[in-house]
Amino acid sequence: MKTGRFTLAFAYLRLSNEEAQGGESSSITNQRMIVQNYCKQNNITLVREFVDDGYSGGNFNRPGFKEMLKQLEQGKANLVITKDLSRLGRDMREASYYAEQFFPEHGIQFLAIADNFDTEHDNIMAPFLFAMNEVYLRDGSRKVKDVLRSKRESGQYCACPPYGYRKDRENRHRLTPDEATAPVVERIFRRAAAGDSSRKIALDLNADGVIPPLKYRVLYRDEFSEEGAAHASDTWNYTTVKRILKNPVYLGHTLLGRSKKVSVKSKKKVAVPRDNWAVTENTHPPLVDKALFQRAQENLGRGSRNYRAYNHVRKSIFGGLAVCGKCGHALCSCGMVYKGEREKYWYLSCTHQRQDISNPCQGVRIRYADLVELVRQDLNNLLALSDEEVDALVQEAVRRMGSAENLKTRQMKKERAEARITAIDKIVTKLYTDNAMGKLDDDRLSRMVADLEKESAGLKAMLKELNAPSPAQQTADSYAQFFALARSYTHLDELDRDTLVTFVDRIEIGPKIYENGSHKAAARANQPYRQSVRIFYKFIGELAKNGEKNSAEKPA
Repeated sequence: MKTGRFTLAFAYLRLSNEEAQGGESSSITNQRMIVQNYCKQNNITLVREFVDDGYSGGNFNRPGFKEMLKQLEQGKANLVITKDLSRLGRDMREASYYAEQFFPEHGIQFLAIADNFDTEHDNIMAPFLFAMNEVYLRDGSRKVKDVLRSKRESGQYCACPPYGYRKDRENRHRLTPDEATAPVVERIFRRAAAGDSSRKIALDLNADGVIPPLKYRVLYRDEFSEEGAAHASDTWNYTTVKRILKNPVYLGHTLLGRSKKVSVKSKKKVAVPRDNWAVTENTHPPLVDKALFQRAQENLGRGSRNYRAYNHVRKSIFGGLAVCGKCGHALCSCGMVYKGEREKYWYLSCTHQRQDISNPCQGVRIRYADLVELVRQDLNNLLALSDEEVDALVQEAVRRMGSAENLKTRQMKKERAEARITAIDKIVTKLYTDNAMGKLDDDRLSRMVADLEKESAGLKAMLKELNAPSPAQQTADSYAQFFALARSYTHLDELDRDTLVTFVDRIEIGPKIYENGSHKAAARANQPYRQSVRIFYKFIGELAKNGEKNSAEKPA
């Protein structure tokens, strides 16, 4: 495996946490020694070592490997050496890509000493080596999962200790209260039970200089990389407080397995259904009792109740349905109270400023009570239609669809196609009979049957189209569905949210147009105006009369 052309080399050394438990044979020290000895024996100048200690071979998102690639791009070396192929990585696809494609394409020789792999030579066994490395990865992942599952089921805590706890010095799989942070957890629960909001608790903790959980781990408990430590905030926030208040671990229960990795090669995690969580009660000393925990839960979020529960808040039934006819943005509920009047000064307005509209949405505003009454009347007009009027409406809708094909013509084509397919089947049967009796030779039989089968396939394709509902039929079916729903109503004295979403898909409110053609009236001028309100109903869309769009008008 000697090399004469390449003398400037990078050594790449990698060891995962799981592999570190296997002993000295896989250690970084052992890898370094093997690579250095190889370089001395083959007169290779070792320029630099890149080390990823504690990184899995399941993916290539490793700082040492990334830095090595940058240095290679700058031409700092033209040879990469590893102890074996598994040090490069255990992902079969990516390891093979770098070893057999990326390095050779960039003029870089790659050597894996123990596996006798050299990109300058043919590597017949390479696919098997890459595959075995991935098998090792998957088998190791399975074994780790089995061990963790066994520990969870027996109540052992095999995760990072939550804030307020630390690992018991005598039993690393058991939690014990952390003397420095357990009082803070108890303080948070007592304040929440007394009615303080999560935000207020967080502000008070910051005012008292209490170190937040992640920062505490960085400073006093766990080892973090420089990049990981940079994420630690110096202040508490209400989300952290809420997370503590919701965690049943403070009752002395072990709750693990709430998330899992999507695959052995990914670090991304997904939520696990609650029924599959590993829950074991009374596994460690609690920091709060059940009564205190329950009182805190009852007060949790009390200050952020649904605003619709308050009587003084205007409750619009048009949320998500009423939109600006100019920019398409949802209209906002707004208004004021003047001399005790609330309904009179309640409006739906467009507050969205689209950058691609030269003229902002001025005038796209409508009085809430007027819109309610307008939609109620329009719906009542539909509910009051007789069967004959509904039929006429359907026929008009079908006519507007521009259906040029008559239903009778479609039916006639369908019957002819079905009759011809039946005839073809009989003809083919007769041809095979004639062939068996010697009246028709094989070549002619094949040609005639092929032509007939081609014709039959074309007819069947046409039948499929004819059997599918035509645009006119689809329109008729949609109207039938809408008015079948409408027949369960008679007359609407009041319009509520449930009725509205049952029938209405969207309402577009246009800008006000005054008599002078302007969209804006003079200050304090009670000028008449016209305003379009387009109602799009479920199934049938926007209705029209006499070929014109159904636009409601609101005078001043």
